[in-house]
Amino acid sequence: MFASIAVAHQPVMDMAPRWSDGFGLQLRHQRFGSDTLLLSDNEIDNPLGLERYVDTTWLEGVYTFDRSVRATIKIPFIDQQRVTSINTVATPQQNTGLGDIVVALPLKRYSNQGASTQNWGLTPSVRIPTGTSSGDFPNSDGSWDLGLSLSYSSETPTFYQLYDLYYWNQGSGERGMQSGNSWGLDVNIGLHPWHDNDTNSGIFTMWDISVYHEDPPNALNLTTASGAERVQTGPVLVYYRNSLMLRAEFKFLAHEDVDRISASRGNEISLGIGYAF
Repeated sequence: MFASIAVAHQPVMDMAPRWSDGFGLQLRHQRFGSDTLLLSDNEIDNPLGLERYVDTTWLEGVYTFDRSVRATIKIPFIDQQRVTSINTVATPQQNTGLGDIVVALPLKRYSNQGASTQNWGLTPSVRIPTGTSSGDFPNSDGSWDLGLSLSYSSETPTFYQLYDLYYWNQGSGERGMQSGNSWGLDVNIGLHPWHDNDTNSGIFTMWDISVYHEDPPNALNLTTASGAERVQTGPVLVYYRNSLMLRAEFKFLAHEDVDRISASRGNEISLGIGYAF
């Protein structure tokens, strides 16, 4: 279910393009995982060395019919591995390949006030079961899923803020697998401390807060889905020059409570490069 977080943040960097008939592409790499074993919100002994690590490279695209109506696509390539317990024996498992593609239609209502701009957004999304649901560690449960996001962002020459509340409804998957429905809130608050008019370049420094809840999956689910509540937070740095944008993000766990015994999600690192034209 970790891939469900993909409804938050829209290409490119939530910021571009903002003109009619604009295109944007973004490549983003995300890594998380740990060998910390949890029962509820308590760390427990891990004599079998159970662990889980997931690397996802996202190829993301956006087209703006006009600045208020967009279409986006997010294509994940997943490399995941874990050590799980089968009959009390530590068993390595891994899977590499295409994940579930997410398509969305962000709808935004802009208003400008002098040097500031703000917008409200409503984003319906569909997750298509393009990932494999076979094997001992599938990267998809094979279900069609529906997402909805409500967002607000504003920007002045020196200040930026984004609030994104989203929900995913999980469909019935293959092989009897069923992931849990989820909701989350993502917040970016930061400063725009530097901008150079001559080169149209600058920096955004932000702090991200992500609150996430997922209902437990059923007993047949073999994916990374696991019922949990999490609060993640950390710094974000965005550099832009003309239509090129670079983003680096680090999140650590401020709170995590899992429904069953599970490896912690651990810290998360995300690096991205985007271009609008």
